[in-house]
Amino acid sequence: MKITVITVGKLKEKYLKEAVLEYSKRLGKYCRLEIIEVADEKTAEGMSKAEEDIILEKESSRILKYIKEDSYIITLEINGTQLSSEQLADKINTIGINGISHIIFIIGGSIGIGEAVLKKSDYSLSFSKMTFPHQLMRVILLEQIYRSYRIIYGEPYHK
Repeated sequence: MKITVITVGKLKEKYLKEAVLEYSKRLGKYCRLEIIEVADEKTAEGMSKAEEDIILEKESSRILKYIKEDSYIITLEINGTQLSSEQLADKINTIGINGISHIIFIIGGSIGIGEAVLKKSDYSLSFSKMTFPHQLMRVILLEQIYRSYRIIYGEPYHK
């Protein structure tokens, strides 16, 4: 299975980079992992809806360049479906059983994911009703993908 994480913006903090590197190494045992960073747009407090739409459109066009038609697309959205770790493992496993060999997870920027990308999504996943910094979300997602593979292979994991 190939797992691609497309994310808006670069990691800046050293501790987040180290965590991503650690989970990337761990995942190497289970899948081919690719992380693609697309440039984010500057945002300002009090932007109008029209200004936000322009930013989302620009970021979306960058994301869409990396979406492969034969992939299963999972967008991370605050209003998506919340799953337990076991349910996420089952979802990943079922996608593979159904003959799809490439899953793309998409993490939007600070104001979300544009409509053009959402239309391509096969599944909307939420980790919580809470808002997380999109840079931290990359680490959380990789940890949960790693945990999913541990579950799929019947290996021990912390509950």
